[in-house]
Amino acid sequence: MHIAVLGAGSWGTALAVLLADNSHDVTLWSYRDKYTRAIQETRENAAFLPGIRIPETVVATSDIHAAVDQAGMIVAAVPSQYVRNVVSGIAGQIGKDVIVVNVAKGIENGTLLTMSEMLRAVLPSLPPGQIATLSGPSHAEEVSRRIPTTVVVASQNLQTATTIQKTFLTSYFRVYASTDLRGVELGGALKNVIAIAAGIVEGAGLGDNTSAALMTRGIAEITRLGTALGADERTFAGLSGIGDLMVTCMSRHSRNRFVGVETGKGRKLPEILKEMVMVAEGVATTRSAYELAMKRDVEVPIITEVHRILFEGKDPLTACYDLMTRDPKGEA
Repeated sequence: MHIAVLGAGSWGTALAVLLADNSHDVTLWSYRDKYTRAIQETRENAAFLPGIRIPETVVATSDIHAAVDQAGMIVAAVPSQYVRNVVSGIAGQIGKDVIVVNVAKGIENGTLLTMSEMLRAVLPSLPPGQIATLSGPSHAEEVSRRIPTTVVVASQNLQTATTIQKTFLTSYFRVYASTDLRGVELGGALKNVIAIAAGIVEGAGLGDNTSAALMTRGIAEITRLGTALGADERTFAGLSGIGDLMVTCMSRHSRNRFVGVETGKGRKLPEILKEMVMVAEGVATTRSAYELAMKRDVEVPIITEVHRILFEGKDPLTACYDLMTRDPKGEA
């Protein structure tokens, strides 16, 4: 199959390598000529995924129209807040038989749409069942080194999900199929907000007890908001829920956790983001998640405090105190 991977960041590059391992025809698109040239000349994406050799069979290009020409599958691997602009530019080239796989983890600012909802709006002629999201605990740095990883792919159409499952499945990358597209997307997006909170706990010098409490109550919060938005509660106990939450909250590879750590140390958000090469999707998603919860009148105390810390200048230790001194409640 000819597959176009849009976005030559760490995740897009890792997936291009994986798909090439599976003998697919892969074109990797980068929005900048200098990254394309570097990949063509060195067979390495040193800016985003250093030390990983990109197979010769992966064609690198900065011409997005050439990348998607004749593609049977398009993998949208750009950060969530850029997916609309990128896909809108090629909408006329995407036929009704093409499968579009989103791998970004976010909720669009302003519209408050998940990535599949936004893709349906941008691609009105594409059957909704041709759109899917692949998510789960899967850092690019480890997938590219062929470290065993397990993820889930979801689509309204189970046949689409199983087609993608077979396309990505390798001995080191196990893929499960789901039809709970809403749950898989929300789990992947909302856990990034909790991961920022986990980083804040680390940066502020708090302990393992605090981290465990945060992750446990964080998945409860994700489940509460997710089910209010129509997701299946069981999804959040799986790979795109607690699985992705654990790895993003604990891993040294996590960009969202890094933002939290630096925030917990007392640094301001603009300063932190300015020095980052990659995008921490949880920052933008914090705004969307908070707005969604307010619109649906869903109680999300951790997300609320992260929003206040990042965008209202609240002191992290004060936020922790306010969470700990809320009115007593039952756990369920």
